[in-house]
Amino acid sequence: MNSNETNIAVVGATGAAGGTALEILLERNHPADKITLMASERSAGKKIRYGGAELTVIHATEDAFEGIDVALFAAGGYVSRRLAHKAVDKGVFVIDKGSIFRMDPSIPLVVPEVNGDDIDWHPGIVSTPNCTSTPLVMVLDALRAVAPVKAVTVATYQSTTGTGVAANEELLEQSRTVLDGGEAKPEVYPHEIAFNVLPHVDDFLDDGYTKEEHKMLRESRKILHDDELPVSATCVRVPVEVSHSESVQIEFESDVTVQEAKRVLSEYDGVIVVDDPSKNEYPMPIKATGRNEVLVGRIRKDIAHENGIALWLSCDNLRKGAALNALQIMDEAVRRDALKPASQR
Repeated sequence: MNSNETNIAVVGATGAAGGTALEILLERNHPADKITLMASERSAGKKIRYGGAELTVIHATEDAFEGIDVALFAAGGYVSRRLAHKAVDKGVFVIDKGSIFRMDPSIPLVVPEVNGDDIDWHPGIVSTPNCTSTPLVMVLDALRAVAPVKAVTVATYQSTTGTGVAANEELLEQSRTVLDGGEAKPEVYPHEIAFNVLPHVDDFLDDGYTKEEHKMLRESRKILHDDELPVSATCVRVPVEVSHSESVQIEFESDVTVQEAKRVLSEYDGVIVVDDPSKNEYPMPIKATGRNEVLVGRIRKDIAHENGIALWLSCDNLRKGAALNALQIMDEAVRRDALKPASQR
């Protein structure tokens, strides 16, 4: 079997990540008759254009997974908790975008370029990381080939589509209102997002960090197989529709030159170095949007640390940060003949 022969269900097909998965499947010419779109009962019956075909969304229920090979879950934690294991019981390989399975030690958390081997031991479910963790671990994995990573400090600049469709609509509506001289009225976010930045992504915890910031720490450790890696994150929501950016400072156990860093990053699958400040060339959300690669630039010595490198990256949060990574997990599982749980192979 190859990936284009699989019967795929997209659970949460009416959301931003689900819609992006459908776009990528169309780019791959995946047959329309091998795609099933699922969503809430409220969205059942909705028609979605797929190339020259029109697909009808069905209600995501346990019985809907009959005949499905692979299910991409992008409908939130409640749906995954309720249906993911039910789908596995029906022989479905589940790839979950949400956070509920990520730190489960029995379930792999995978970025294929980094730890594709972990797919081999899955129990029927593979989790895909948070959209800020994915580009970060790819950069760290590339650079640790030169020297072990000692510590990481990262500040994120996260787009509104990372929160969802409603949040992005709020950004656009607030922007129009403010430009027309009106007063923005926050609903999704606690403050105005138009023409503003919010150092607040997810709930705050007792230590002053947010859940999102802790996700970056815990997920990076699990994916990189480094339980002691220190990652201090500050996650910020910015008035950008698509693509997250990150300012990253990495301290190494030994010296890493800028030339070495550029070399290993440029050779790493899924990373493109965009780094010529003299020509104003560096990663930006507007350049990353619609691309599958992580763009990395502003690569320089970190003058605050003896063995440090500082850099900047941008990555489409709906593609590599979500839908594309899930589909790459499917590709890797097919390549390894590992769609079935390890216990059944």
